[in-house]
Amino acid sequence: MMTETWYFIDTGKQSPAYNMAVDECLLRWHSEKLIPPIIRFYQWTPAGLSIGYFQKTTNKIDLEAINRHNIGLVRRLTGGRAVLHDNELTYSIIVSEDHPKMPRSVKEAYLVLSKGLLNGFQELGIEADFSIPKDKRSSSQSAVCFEEPSWYELVVDSKKAAGSAQTRKNGVILQHGSIPLTVDNHQLYDLFIYRNEQVKQRAREAFQGKAISLNDAAKRNISMAEAQDAFKNGFEKGLDIQLQAFHLNEEQQQEIETLMRNKYLQNEWNLSR
Repeated sequence: MMTETWYFIDTGKQSPAYNMAVDECLLRWHSEKLIPPIIRFYQWTPAGLSIGYFQKTTNKIDLEAINRHNIGLVRRLTGGRAVLHDNELTYSIIVSEDHPKMPRSVKEAYLVLSKGLLNGFQELGIEADFSIPKDKRSSSQSAVCFEEPSWYELVVDSKKAAGSAQTRKNGVILQHGSIPLTVDNHQLYDLFIYRNEQVKQRAREAFQGKAISLNDAAKRNISMAEAQDAFKNGFEKGLDIQLQAFHLNEEQQQEIETLMRNKYLQNEWNLSR
C-alpha cells in the first residue's frame, strides 16, 4: 500500500496576525479541495500572545503590559487558553474530518494527530507521554494554557511539553500547537491581570512545576533547525505519510495578507470578548 502524500510548508518567522491568517486560509483551501492535507511549521516575530476563540480579554489580559513588552495579541480560531509564543516551534495540521484516519470524536482525533508530536520528541531522545487527565472537573480557571495539560497533549516528567488546540470548520480539522524551546514564565505572567502582586507571584511560582521546555526536557540546547527536522520526521512516522514541499503563489499570498488586514489585525476580532 502506497504511503499517502501530504503537503508541508514552513513559513518561518511571521507576525501573530499573519500566522493566524495563514492557518485560516489553508483550512479554507483544503475545504475547497485546492490542496491536500497539509502540515505547517512557523515561528513568531514579534513574540505573540494567542488567545482562545472563546477566551475573555476584558479584566483578564493586561493590554498595557502587552504593549510595554512589544507582544502581538491575536485571537485564534481554536479554543483553549492563552499561549505566549516566543522561542518555539509552532505547528498546524489541516485535514478533512472525513479522512479515513480521522476519528469522529475530537479527543480521539487529538490522539491520532499528536502521534506525530510523540515521534518528534522521540527523535530528539526525549521520553514523552500522552497526558490523560484524571478528573477534568478539577480543571483550573487560569487563563494560561501551559498550566495544565489536556487530553493527549505531550508531557515529559509529568510536565506539559507541548500545548495544542483544535477546531472543526467547513468539514476540516485544524489542530495547531506550541513546542517551546525555552519558557520565560516571568514575562508570561506580566501579561495577565491578577488581584494583586502576591497572587501573581504565587501563580508564577506554581507554574515552575507544570511546564517544561524542549531544551530542559532534552537536558541540552536544541537548535530550531534540529527541532524542525525531528518533528517533521515525527509527523511522517506518526501519521504514516510522506511530506511534499508546498510554496505559496502570489495569489495565495495576497489572500492571506487581505485576511490578515481585515480580521486578525482588527480589535473587533481580537478583543471581541
